[in-house]
Amino acid sequence: MKKITITSQFSAYNSLQELPTDIQDLMEQAVAVRKNAYAPYSKFRVGAALLLDNGKIVLGSNQENAAYPSGLCAERVAIFHAGAVYPNAKILKMAITAASDTNKTIAPIPPCGACRQSIAEYETRQETPIEIYFMGETGDIYKSDSLKNLLPFMFDKKFL
Repeated sequence: MKKITITSQFSAYNSLQELPTDIQDLMEQAVAVRKNAYAPYSKFRVGAALLLDNGKIVLGSNQENAAYPSGLCAERVAIFHAGAVYPNAKILKMAITAASDTNKTIAPIPPCGACRQSIAEYETRQETPIEIYFMGETGDIYKSDSLKNLLPFMFDKKFL
């Protein structure tokens, strides 16, 4: 038996003001669209904003359904919309923010596993990494240079 060590590296920003200006704008749009989330069951609102290589910004918020798990996370709403409307565009950057209606979220909240797999599909398809910035309602913002930091053993088309 041998042991395998995997490390991931993230950048941490203390506030929105510490982010590069274009990322501040992207995160502010994610915060704004987070308010449009339909989250009557979880009371957990998520907003996502994608910057595409054509300069377009695509937004998404989580949309729940009483018939779990028929709802969709904000990240996948935005990614799938980008794929449908701008099929040849690459996703350069993604900003994600989450807030709870019942308690303050201050820790950076990363994408769930299903969203990580969906982001992995697009990152693999476009053959370039996607910068991912994520935060709670307030507090630190983490940046990953690629989805591979969040999902080091990505399942992709090469396994099929």
